[in-house]
Amino acid sequence: METVLSGIRSTGNLHLGNYFGAVRNFVKMQHEYNCYFFIADIHSLTTHPKPENLHDNIRKVLSEYLGCGIDPEVATIYIQSDVPEISELYLLLNMNAYIGELERTTTFKEKVRKQPENVNAGLLTYPVLMCADIIIHNANKVPVGKDQEQNLVMARKFAKRFNHIYGVEYFTLPEPFNFGNDLVKVPGLDGTGKMGKSDGNGIYLIDDPKEIRKKVMRAVTDAGPTVPNSPKPEPIQNLFYLMDLLSDKDTVAHFEEAYNNCAIRYGDMKKQLAEDIIRFTTPLREKILDIYHDDVYLRKVVTEGAEKARASASKTLREVREIIGYKSF
Repeated sequence: METVLSGIRSTGNLHLGNYFGAVRNFVKMQHEYNCYFFIADIHSLTTHPKPENLHDNIRKVLSEYLGCGIDPEVATIYIQSDVPEISELYLLLNMNAYIGELERTTTFKEKVRKQPENVNAGLLTYPVLMCADIIIHNANKVPVGKDQEQNLVMARKFAKRFNHIYGVEYFTLPEPFNFGNDLVKVPGLDGTGKMGKSDGNGIYLIDDPKEIRKKVMRAVTDAGPTVPNSPKPEPIQNLFYLMDLLSDKDTVAHFEEAYNNCAIRYGDMKKQLAEDIIRFTTPLREKILDIYHDDVYLRKVVTEGAEKARASASKTLREVREIIGYKSF
């Protein structure tokens, strides 16, 4: 069975874009592959979170993924910092990663532009830590978004370089995992682009009904069509796309007909869309909150997850140390 690894950022809550874009696919693939899901709390240190924020963010994200259906009895879900072998492999890989190639990565240059007051070494070596995350389990496949494609290319480069330097074929070169037609890009409520954490245009799974109604009613619209069957501008198409995902067919057909007949009332459409989103997210929200407040269950999940992840990681690290030349006397 092929091994798949996916990192989960420990900052921000999950929104509908995350759910339809990846999370529901993770739930499905855990039964088809040997899956490792980890919460990337070491990566998050590049933004200098406060201790209380760091812990609560981990708890929130863990609760959300479990609430959405990741099964710790089927897949391995763990916290990155609970597996110290990752940090040691990261250190060893850094010895063969070069400043020039790291400085040229798109993600590093973008971070330098966005946070010039906090250009730390962790940002520079982010691709090396990502490589360690992946190859510590010799993962075959890694689901990555567009913004992380170059880092996966770098991970392949570092794994290949290790094999070449030490004359071995030890590390598997990871391939991007393609969700194919199952990958859905959910648009944001601001009228352009996709739903994202940093854009403030998302509906979060943890949002309560009042917040959802408020956000949807603020969604960008226009004055409405004046010519029957006219093309929809992007903000309007985005609303219909969300409705296609979350409303029943009769509801979508009703508003499509109203739009094509120049009789659309966007206020009515938004109210209906908000209620359909609430109907979809409420069971998830309730489950997430139950898990978030269940200390015993969360402790069990992270303890068992760390044990399973370390069993794989310690074997890899022991063999890597032997290949490099570290041997017991």
